[in-house]
Amino acid sequence: MRYSGIGGQAVMEGVMMKNQEKYAVAVRKPDGEIALEVSEYKGIIKNKKIRNMPILRGVFSFIESLYLGVATLTFSASFFEEEETDQKEKTKKQREKKVLTEEQQKRQDSLMMGGTVAFSIVLAVAIFMILPYYISVFFQKFTDSYMLIAVLEGLIRLAIFIGYVAAISLMPDIKRVYMYHGAEHKCINCIEHGMDLTVENVRKSSRLHKRCGTSFLLIVMIISIFFFMFIHVDSRVLRLVLRLVLIPVIAGVSFEFIRLAGRSDNALINLLSKPGLLLQHITTKEPEDDMIEVGIASVEAVFDWKTYVEEIRQEDSREHDISGSN
Repeated sequence: MRYSGIGGQAVMEGVMMKNQEKYAVAVRKPDGEIALEVSEYKGIIKNKKIRNMPILRGVFSFIESLYLGVATLTFSASFFEEEETDQKEKTKKQREKKVLTEEQQKRQDSLMMGGTVAFSIVLAVAIFMILPYYISVFFQKFTDSYMLIAVLEGLIRLAIFIGYVAAISLMPDIKRVYMYHGAEHKCINCIEHGMDLTVENVRKSSRLHKRCGTSFLLIVMIISIFFFMFIHVDSRVLRLVLRLVLIPVIAGVSFEFIRLAGRSDNALINLLSKPGLLLQHITTKEPEDDMIEVGIASVEAVFDWKTYVEEIRQEDSREHDISGSN
């Protein structure tokens, strides 16, 4: 399988696809039409040498994914306002918006996005890092083995994360998001396996992918266990501080693994990728054909899949000729 370099996210009734600095959001509107927005996002760090440094690129990628996720979710949600909203109130808000200049509006939107991303990070750290640590402290009454406590903390963190993912999958709206998540993966798998990007081909492609954000988060949880097993300090306050300080490092290491997994078919890498792929059975669902059409629209807006697929076929043909001559 050849690496395409494109990635995406599912949003409300839609899919976002990103290729380098260009990204597109395709949304199935209530009237059945597909709305498409294509934009550029150069990232929080403009210097390419810095943003491409191992470990650091994972930290930047994680923050940027959160930012884009909020931005694209806001765009998709704008098509699904509550019908009972008073029309006069909407008109009033529109008038107030027009008072702002375009530059002021962009600045206001940027601040709101930044605030939402910051709040999301703080909440995630509190639930998935700090809470498991304090729960694990309880077990110190029964054992003085620091490594055992670290493993228990990691298992608690995994249980909370998997439980959260499974619980929200029961919500109808989230179930549809998971279906669009499946459409996103199937579109990428389709072209990475050298098939034309059609509804029929996408439908028979796998909904699991090694470069998935779900796999990334699971790898973060697993790698954190090994980090904290071998970093021991007596002070409880310092232990907590270290957990917070090491989050970017753990995220960076996890990103490097996901990046390697996406480019490699090594048996060991495939084995280590299995837990993330298994979790994707929860976070992705088989999409409907109209969802696949949305995924295809988002891919075509940012990626020349026809040239890419043709290159794959030419490579396969050359390899076949070489093996045949031997």
